[in-house]
Amino acid sequence: MELNFIFPMASHEMAKFIFLLAILVAGAGVWYMVQTPDVPIPNYDQNEWWGPKQLKGRVDNTIKPFKVKFEDAMIKDLRQRLKNHRTPTPPLEGVGFEYGFNSKNLDNWVNYWADKYDFAQREAFLNKFPQFKTNIQGLDIHFIRVKPQVSSGIQVLPLLLVHGWPGSVREFYEAIPLLTTPRPGYDFVFEVVVPSLPGYGFSDAATRPGLAIPQTAVIFKNLMSRLGHKKFYVQGGDWGAGVVSALSTIYQDDILGHHTNMAFVQHPMVTLKTLVGAFIPSLVVEPHLAERMYPLSSFFSYVLEEFGYLHLQATKPDTIGVALNDSPSGLLAYILEKFSTWVNYNNKFKQDGGLESRFTKDQLIDNLMLYWSTNSITTSVRYYAENMSSKARAERLDMVKTKVPTWAYQARYELFYQPPSLLRHKYVNLLNVTVAEGGGHFLAFELPEALSADIFKAVKAFKEFHAQSKKTEL
Repeated sequence: MELNFIFPMASHEMAKFIFLLAILVAGAGVWYMVQTPDVPIPNYDQNEWWGPKQLKGRVDNTIKPFKVKFEDAMIKDLRQRLKNHRTPTPPLEGVGFEYGFNSKNLDNWVNYWADKYDFAQREAFLNKFPQFKTNIQGLDIHFIRVKPQVSSGIQVLPLLLVHGWPGSVREFYEAIPLLTTPRPGYDFVFEVVVPSLPGYGFSDAATRPGLAIPQTAVIFKNLMSRLGHKKFYVQGGDWGAGVVSALSTIYQDDILGHHTNMAFVQHPMVTLKTLVGAFIPSLVVEPHLAERMYPLSSFFSYVLEEFGYLHLQATKPDTIGVALNDSPSGLLAYILEKFSTWVNYNNKFKQDGGLESRFTKDQLIDNLMLYWSTNSITTSVRYYAENMSSKARAERLDMVKTKVPTWAYQARYELFYQPPSLLRHKYVNLLNVTVAEGGGHFLAFELPEALSADIFKAVKAFKEFHAQSKKTEL
């Protein structure tokens, strides 16, 4: 924030202004801490029913093997739609992705999906890991589960991995082998469980309103319990970051460690400190990282430019769902635009969106197939409406502190950045942060080696934390 531009005052007047502002903010902070008691953990129904009411008490709760199947009729219909899409409006001269997906590149992607994407080969690829379904609280929940075979002396630790939107379980396919293979310097490896969020991909959607992040956390805790894991580690990004944070808040005695690649806390004191930092950044953030937060004018401009989708999905998800569910080329443009700018904001200035700088066409279309083949784009974007509802906001779960040991990976081009001093308002045992000079929002998909290595480091620190605390742990 350019103070001389916004406040054209003499230097001594500016000093007085900042001093008065600091007093006001400090007073507001003290008042808040005195007037606002600790927020208790809300009481969530551990058996809340989300499926059809007539099936309550009549569902099969066993765990059944599952395989991805691309039906011939679906493929035929998809190809027909791709080949018969209307000619898009030409882009303006000299633009990249500033106006959204550059339509000059649409045929390149659409033709590949229709003619070169090998549906049989990709189906086999998507079935490379064991997959299952089981009914939790009325919903058939899909999940990948990989249990490594290891030699004696190597522990196998349960790790829940949670994706977000517009991603899917596909984001973790490159990371799973790295997490389930022993590596030098560590006496443990992971059994990974990777569920599809309710309403995403192969997991059922709720039949009534209200299934937001905390309710998802309850479902996934019940899933892990059914798999025999009362205590386990968690990792997530995007909505998955919210889910694993909720797990670490609601079940503080059962989550052994919390790793996130989108650490973000919504708390009044965090807001106050962030505003103070707009005037004196060094009070909030290290100087070499200040550009990740400030000036606030740049951040707000970024939010206004890039978060229109969030407002739409949080208010009218079923309307946009009709369009995306009917047009695969529209779905492709809508989702791949996010895989462009959320990997690196500067990709918006490239005519091809920089999409293939991080991903192959097959990788990104695999992810699209998990939405298209399951008819789940509408139910996936409803998740925004549920999480932005007045009911969800009133629960104030983000203001509940958690003692679960936490570790954050902060990629250079993640959508948000908050330093440890802000994150500790919620995560009181924030053990470390990895501040990276590369990577973006889809970290597991973009940099599986970096994420996997960081998870191993974090879990080693979590184990040491529990040992020092003399607590029972895996």
